[in-house]
Order: sequence, then structure tokens, then C-alpha cells
Amino acid sequence: MTGSSYHHGRLREALVEEAIAAARERGPAGLGLRELARRVGVSHNAAYRHFADREDLVAEVAAHAMEQLVTAMRVRLGEVDEVAEAEPVLRARLRLAAVGRAYVEFALTEPGLFRVAFTADPEGAVAGAMLTEGPYLLLCQVLDEMVEVGFLAPQAREGADVTCWSLVHGFSVLNLDGPLAGAPPAARAAALEQLLLAVDRSYAASTGRGDTLPRQALRLSP
Repeated sequence: MTGSSYHHGRLREALVEEAIAAARERGPAGLGLRELARRVGVSHNAAYRHFADREDLVAEVAAHAMEQLVTAMRVRLGEVDEVAEAEPVLRARLRLAAVGRAYVEFALTEPGLFRVAFTADPEGAVAGAMLTEGPYLLLCQVLDEMVEVGFLAPQAREGADVTCWSLVHGFSVLNLDGPLAGAPPAARAAALEQLLLAVDRSYAASTGRGDTLPRQALRLSP
């Protein structure tokens, strides 16, 4: 992007757009105001008129990443609703799997944005907001649905949000920066499927259900 590629009065938007692109390329390391100003084609002083400091810019990019993650989750939830709307219990179970799957997919397809959202958030500004909205709220809504349809016991609901979040986040990090980073796509997909089925089985046990979610049903939200 150059200085002539944005309209007068849109410098802040131009910087944010360039920052998002840089985050996709390099993660948090790409978010330097001086470098972004150079890429846009303005002085760093001009950039500082729109952002108090680097942390201010990072928060903007992290918020964008969270919005993208929510969108990905809603797409997966919509796919489930199309095939399982008439079966409330199956729908609730698949919706939980869909939320987890979307989280991991976002981490693996947008690693730079994912890292900005969860490792570079200044003072927890965006992460704190996520506790009342965004991906976390969607997860909580799905878990509440599982209680409403009688699949998840009310006493098992307490802490289930942190458990589910920890599992998919840990799986994502293992595949991004850990020993599973070089895993073949097929093996990674199978491992994720196994993880989602394990969560489903544990919650089925909370209400004494013996049925197991078939793998082909899980693939209704592939």
C-alpha cells in the first residue's frame, strides 16, 4: 500500500488494514507502527496521531481477529443447523463440535491473527471483552443448549466452558508451535475428531447416556 492508495481522512483505516495484512504474514512481530507507516507511505509521526502506541494498534488487530473467529464459528453452526434442526439433542451435540472445529481451523488457517489475539493482546483488553462476548459467549450458549435438551447435566455445566476452551486451544497450539506442527493433515484431522468425540462422550456420561455420537454424524459439520 502507498500513500496515494487511501483517501484523505482514512489513514487510520489504512494503517489497520496494513496491520492486519502484516499480522497474517508475521504475527505479533509484524505490528510495528514505524514499519506500518512506511508501508502505507506516511511518516511515523502521522501514524502516532491515530494510535497512542503499538499496544493500541495491537488491540485493534486482536479485535479484528476475534471478529473473524466468531464469523468462522457462526458459519460452522449454520452448517449444523441445516442438517440437524429437527433433532434437538443431536443438534446440540454437533453444535459443540462445530464450535471447537471452527476454533482449531481458524488457528491453523490464520496463525498470525490467532497469535495476535491470544498472545499479544495488551493488558488483556480483547481477551477480557471475550469473556462477555465473542467466541466465548458462543461456546457458553452452545453448552447451555446441551443442558436445555437434557444431554449435559446441570452440575457438569459448571466449568465446562473452560474445559472445552482449554482443549481446543491446547490442540491448536500443539499444532502451530508444538510437536504436532509437522503432522500430516489427515492425521491432524483424525486427532481433532477424536478429541471432539471424547468431549461428547464425557458429557453424555453426565446424564447417563450410553449412546456415542457416530463419526459420520460428526462429519455433518466437516
